[in-house]
Amino acid sequence: MKWKLTGRYLVSVVLIVVIVIIMNILVLIGLYISQMATKGSLFYSGNNTAESFTRSFVDEITVSPSGISITDNGKEQLQSKQAWIQVLDENGKLLYGYHVPEGAKTKYTPIDIVNAYKYLEKETFSTVFVGEKTEPNYRYSYLIGFKDRYLQRYVLTYDIRVVRQIFETGTLVLIAVDGLVALCIAYIFSKKLTRPLRGLIDGIKQLANKNYRVHYESKGIYKDVFHNVNVLSQNLQAGEQERKKLDQMKEEWIGNISHDIKTPLASIQGYAEMMKDKDYQFSIEEMRDYAEIIESKSLYLRDVIEDLNLSTRLKNKKMMLHKKNVNIVGLVRNVVIDTLNDARYANRNIDFHCSHEVIKIDVDEILIRRAVGNLIYNAIVHNDEQVAIQVEVMKKGLDVWICVEDNGKGIRKEELERIFDRYYRGTNTGELHKGSGLGMAITHNVVEVHGGEMNVTSELHQGTRFEIRLPILQIDDVS
Repeated sequence: MKWKLTGRYLVSVVLIVVIVIIMNILVLIGLYISQMATKGSLFYSGNNTAESFTRSFVDEITVSPSGISITDNGKEQLQSKQAWIQVLDENGKLLYGYHVPEGAKTKYTPIDIVNAYKYLEKETFSTVFVGEKTEPNYRYSYLIGFKDRYLQRYVLTYDIRVVRQIFETGTLVLIAVDGLVALCIAYIFSKKLTRPLRGLIDGIKQLANKNYRVHYESKGIYKDVFHNVNVLSQNLQAGEQERKKLDQMKEEWIGNISHDIKTPLASIQGYAEMMKDKDYQFSIEEMRDYAEIIESKSLYLRDVIEDLNLSTRLKNKKMMLHKKNVNIVGLVRNVVIDTLNDARYANRNIDFHCSHEVIKIDVDEILIRRAVGNLIYNAIVHNDEQVAIQVEVMKKGLDVWICVEDNGKGIRKEELERIFDRYYRGTNTGELHKGSGLGMAITHNVVEVHGGEMNVTSELHQGTRFEIRLPILQIDDVS
């Protein structure tokens, strides 16, 4: 994978470099052809080069019966160009001169004119260009010398076949050298570009193998990717810790509930075996006592199974609500009365308060009774008999608040964070009141499916307060 990724970047960079080199070669060839076609004036306008100036200066030379001279405009041009001029007859003899430097010749042979054109005149330190003035009966040659030291001219002689061969060989060498350089640069660039990616790939592999302790320094062009990988690693690590904690709680919960189920089953099995044994002769009263115990244990098992079934259906959103418009005040009051009518809790101190006698709301009556009953039952079984329990129903705006508060033992902070978890069971529950451990989870889920929310606050040795908020105006009422 590493070499495959590096290869892709390498090929792309090399292709770009090669294309650029080819374009440069084509541009150079085009410039060379244009230079040849324009006779060396590609980089200069026609009026600015020394050669074109020399050719066009023929118009400034005048021939009259009195002799040869140049116009005033021609003199100004020569002065501006720091140039001088000599006009020669057909025999190379000087006929006219302007601004001619000392040491210049007055008689030129053909070879002198050629040398003056090809080489820098050492006597005048000038670059000389040659022109011709043609008259009907006579032809004049003229030399214009430029003293500008930046103006240089080189005359080359070459064999076109040798030049072609050198060009072809040089092109191949240039392509090979440029290709090698491009390959090295591309390799360095691709290695630098793909090195962080290899680290990211290794990190993702570690995450896939459940090694969530992956951390990168967020820098470079991939800093956002590094940051997101770090966030993912932290989330996966937190999720893994949460999963392990939940698995541990689940195992403990399964162990506890298995023990709680085995105890009544053992009682049921024991009394049933005694009742069917022919060696024992029981009275009617004894049989009724045993039957009552078996019934009690069976009801306990039924409640545990119903809790498991209800919790699963609520958790998976498969519970069909049977809503109807009820007076929530009367519903909660009846839950309190039913609790006090239970012989086990007849002596408990439970007070009921309400802000209004009638507060109508659409709810599933059975589920809400179960939720409120769980809160009251929780306050009873987790505290001493002297605990005072306050149950209150209030209407605030468009919401109904149901509060269950006690002044009992309170709940530790670490338990408070887990109280609504499905597999959490409180540590203060007495032996006679152990159940499925799903009461708070069921209550929380019931409130959620009604579109409400649930809050709990508690302090050790001060008490606990549960609050249920239910919206009076349901979403489906609006629709």
